[in-house]
Amino acid sequence: MKRLIILTLIVMAACLPMSAQRRGMSGSSPLAPPLPKDEAEKKILAVLDEIVATGRTYAHVPPVDGRIMRVLAESSGAKHVVEIGTSTGVSGLWFCLALRGTGGKLTTFEIDPGRAAMAREHFRKAGVDKMVTIIEGDAHQTVTQLKGTVDVVFIDADKEGYTDYLEKLLPLVRPGGLILAHNVGMGGVDSYLRAVTSNPNLETVLYSQGGGLSITVKKH
Repeated sequence: MKRLIILTLIVMAACLPMSAQRRGMSGSSPLAPPLPKDEAEKKILAVLDEIVATGRTYAHVPPVDGRIMRVLAESSGAKHVVEIGTSTGVSGLWFCLALRGTGGKLTTFEIDPGRAAMAREHFRKAGVDKMVTIIEGDAHQTVTQLKGTVDVVFIDADKEGYTDYLEKLLPLVRPGGLILAHNVGMGGVDSYLRAVTSNPNLETVLYSQGGGLSITVKKH
């Protein structure tokens, strides 16, 4: 119960308008870069900076989204995060910052072999490759390989496919688990938003900063 209350407060604060966040931070900037706790975390953040600096980003989550994703995964004690849409590993690296602390793992799905190869290199360079499994191919088919409980789902792939991913993964999500969907302000996700807001077993809030993130909890 204590963890659920903390998680609720985090989501509520994240969904405040930026002006309100600034007023509540006593003059400090909410855009200040994350501070690494140790050398391992510093290594991951350095790879994230390098990816952006070299321009090899493709579709990726901006830092403001990555940071809230890390906070949500770590505060919920996630042991298994499933990601649809690896791209070059940016969002996966943010999750790995959390999974280092929870002792968890990331299973991530990518349809493009070139991007999957880049992601593998980024995970290796960041020292997190042992906690990551990349599954190549069309995730609409390959997600059926998943077994066991999932704590956090992150969907950031073909927008028209969000609802199908939700339907296939929701049975695996534990009660109290999270389903995150990126770019929910873009076209093609209307059916997904209807699905997560009309299901009485789910509660959804929208995080409007960055690329636009919907945050859904599967009720106990």
